[in-house]
Amino acid sequence: MSSTSMRTHQCGELRSDDIGQTVSLTGWVGRRREHGEHLAFVDLRDHTGITQCVINDDVDVRSEYVVRITGVVRARPEGTVNDSLPTGDIEVGDCEVEVLRKATPPPFPVDARADGVDENIRLQYRYLDLRRERMQRNLRIRSSVNAAVRKAMERQEFVEVETPMLVPSTPEGAREFLVPSRKEHGAFYALPQSPQLFKQLLMVGGVDRYYQIARCLRDEDLRADRQYEFMQLDMEMSFVGQDDVLDAVSEAVLDAAEAVTGERPGPIERMTWREAMERFGIDKPDLRFGMELIELTDVFSATEFKAFSGAEAIKGIKVDGAADDYGRNQLDKLTDKAKSAGAKGLVWLKCTDEGFDSPVAKFLSDDEVAAVKAAMEAQTGDLILIVADDWMTTCEVLGTLRNDLGRPPVHQGPYRYVWIVEFPLFVGVDKESGRPKPGHHPFTMPHPDDIDKFETDPMAVRSIAYDLVLNGWELGSGSIRIHEPELQKKVFTALGITDEEAARKFGFFLNPFEYGAPPHGGFAFGLDRLVAILAGEENIREVIAFPKTQNGTDPMTNAPVEVDPKQLADLNLKVLPKID
Repeated sequence: MSSTSMRTHQCGELRSDDIGQTVSLTGWVGRRREHGEHLAFVDLRDHTGITQCVINDDVDVRSEYVVRITGVVRARPEGTVNDSLPTGDIEVGDCEVEVLRKATPPPFPVDARADGVDENIRLQYRYLDLRRERMQRNLRIRSSVNAAVRKAMERQEFVEVETPMLVPSTPEGAREFLVPSRKEHGAFYALPQSPQLFKQLLMVGGVDRYYQIARCLRDEDLRADRQYEFMQLDMEMSFVGQDDVLDAVSEAVLDAAEAVTGERPGPIERMTWREAMERFGIDKPDLRFGMELIELTDVFSATEFKAFSGAEAIKGIKVDGAADDYGRNQLDKLTDKAKSAGAKGLVWLKCTDEGFDSPVAKFLSDDEVAAVKAAMEAQTGDLILIVADDWMTTCEVLGTLRNDLGRPPVHQGPYRYVWIVEFPLFVGVDKESGRPKPGHHPFTMPHPDDIDKFETDPMAVRSIAYDLVLNGWELGSGSIRIHEPELQKKVFTALGITDEEAARKFGFFLNPFEYGAPPHGGFAFGLDRLVAILAGEENIREVIAFPKTQNGTDPMTNAPVEVDPKQLADLNLKVLPKID
């Protein structure tokens, strides 16, 4: 119920059915407009909306004053109805006003106009920014997502368990935040990058199905979809295979989407990592638009064009009807972009009735021109971009160009979810050791069909790992875990991790497995990213109550700040001079 001892209704609730009632409303003064000699209109605002109140003009209320207004609901006079407001048919008259708290004039308008205010100013006065309709809506969407996720997990008999925030430092890849110990000088805790180790130990402990909405912290460079601290739906299940995990997570994600949009998305699509790279050039593909990568290697198998001759992979993308939109300067910039992404170059072809308009057209045979047009389904006026390189470079460069040229804003519909499965177990080779580098953490289960490739072709070994992608944003990732010691040793050996090193780095985690570890797997997805997309935001800072700026500072609290020398002394720490 919205009523309290101070109010009978909230500002956005009143309708024509309430005409004649005496009501009490509380909130902030949005606007005040003088009307004639003795009356003033006040727009009273809370998180539910706005109600127009008619007060005596001698009552001193100003922008952002906190007030309680008691009066009678009545129909607005003919010609003054405001169709843009849900409460636009009524107003409150015969008002008594009680000022609960005067307010200093705010540094920016507490309404939609603040969208154009510098973000640092908005974050400095975040408590004012949060009063705005946009921010109130975002926080309530976030609350709805959290509630839907919890209900979905509990319906599937998951148990919510909290894991520690002060943990040992572990080699998980991202840089950690360290916390010095006052009791053990020179020793440090780390803030958890994720609950990974503990959630697997919960499976050893027989919890069977665990989840939590967990706070995670990583000292990484910030961007639109990344903050130092973020929230994720973290889960782990025992006695399961990949499909069991994907089904459980899908249920929670689709429930969350339905709670916000009112519509349940269809079943989540699924494709292998290899297919995603072949078709979209990226392992987090945006399925909302076409412009897929087209295989052209066979077309140029006997080519005399040196740039294509002998290339491991040749692929192209087509930009429909864009030939006239790209002049030579723009095409040169695309070429520079391709080179900066790792390609040796970029070939562009403008489709004409006669063939191709391009500096390389003279090097292509009539058969190659016809074959390219056929493969690309090209029409006059289309622009074709081709890369010839090793397979990975060709895919990644064209994937980058595809996103740059065709991708709509991340929140723009429709919502296209996709599971990416069968990631490589190893990605690249460490230059110093010559050993493969893990694609995920070293406890990821290899694909059972590829175990025999460890010695002969380790880079071809697939993993039972999976990512969930929405509109080109990676929401989260997970895997089936290794629970058998011999297989774990095989992976460690491939990575060059000795028994002694494994015991030193992971002993506290692996030793419990000796007491009986069930087959298990799990997943975690970023709630901030999911909420941002569902709320129609490009930046996750807009769905976090008190975020950090792009450079990691907080203009409201001035964090990070220097600390008292006594605190440093207690921790046996000394701050060195800044290094330029």
